[in-house]
Amino acid sequence: MSLPGKTLALMVAASAVVFTSSGPWAFAQHKPTPEQLAGIAKDASRHFGDDPDDAGPLATDLSYSTRQDDVAKAMRKVADWQLQRSQPYFDRIWTWSVLYSGFMAASDSLHDPKYRDAMEAMGRKYDWQLQSHLPNADGQSLGQTYLELYLQKKDPAMIRATQSELDALIAAPRFTTIPGKEIQWWWCDALFMAPPVWSRMYAATNDRKYISYLDEEWARTSDRLYDTKEHLYARDSSYLTRTEANGKKMFWSRGNGWVMGGIVRTLRYLPKDDPARIRYIAQLKEMAARVAELQSNDGLWRAGLLDPENYDAPEVSGSALFTYALAAGVNDGYLDAKLYRPVIEKAWVGMLHHVYADGRLGCIQQTGAEPAPFKVTASYTYGVGAFLLAGSEIHKMKRMR
Repeated sequence: MSLPGKTLALMVAASAVVFTSSGPWAFAQHKPTPEQLAGIAKDASRHFGDDPDDAGPLATDLSYSTRQDDVAKAMRKVADWQLQRSQPYFDRIWTWSVLYSGFMAASDSLHDPKYRDAMEAMGRKYDWQLQSHLPNADGQSLGQTYLELYLQKKDPAMIRATQSELDALIAAPRFTTIPGKEIQWWWCDALFMAPPVWSRMYAATNDRKYISYLDEEWARTSDRLYDTKEHLYARDSSYLTRTEANGKKMFWSRGNGWVMGGIVRTLRYLPKDDPARIRYIAQLKEMAARVAELQSNDGLWRAGLLDPENYDAPEVSGSALFTYALAAGVNDGYLDAKLYRPVIEKAWVGMLHHVYADGRLGCIQQTGAEPAPFKVTASYTYGVGAFLLAGSEIHKMKRMR
């Protein structure tokens, strides 16, 4: 049975590591390398986010309950802060497209058109074009928002360029001789970025060639990166033998969150009679069970899943993606509500402990490919997008209860 919000919040707070807003790097036992510091500076220069020494006080006006009104208030607080801060810098890079997916979900859940209107204005600004010709998975990800807008508005201009690029990708060679990058979706993050575009294109066109491509490429990535014993994904083939400080395999929380989020986002537009559907659902169930086992006492997950003691603070973007996938899995009937609702509610409370008074969402690792040091104040667009996706499903979960 789910615990009342106040009781659950007290349990989470009691077990959480406490950081001040100007506190240390999240991994106290690790110092960022010069290369990592350069990456953080680059992220800030591109307006993906930042990590001030002092982000001000944490929010005191949010309820830790998962009642619809309380979830909506938290979503609005974070979404409004991010929209006001980010809209002048909207771009077509994946870091933005994940935020756009969160804004689309927030508009639907909160019945507030302003976030969707901002997405439509962004699409018009870029004339509904993707980032490049023959884009990789990251470059395709913006198509999720274009297609969702098309499915609501039925304006062919919104998807014409995206469809042209997907058709070109189908016709292009799918293999390379680059070591580790021989297949199209060679890194696990790609399973969030690209497959939902292909399933949405099927929904828009009813052409199964997009599903055939999706199923074939997902299978190649899964065969290469999915650990059938741990029920987790390596980030890419270079991580298949990488280990944590405790000697266990390195599985990055955000990378696995990308996969689980990609599964639920793909399934919603996948044809019911697609033969691969059962494999996606089975993998979601396996990963959900493993992730639930790895949840920390504060409700969240560390950047390195199998060595949590090596990381002082939770990582919110990965945690938000797990929460989103679990809640969507419950809402769509793939996961047992009685089993996973407590995990979801505990995670939501944990994330709210990282919302600041102005709406900043902290404890988000900068861009990268593996666990790395970050400040507890760090906030990045894709983590906010994941938080809004999670909130939208929790909001829906309560409505369906």
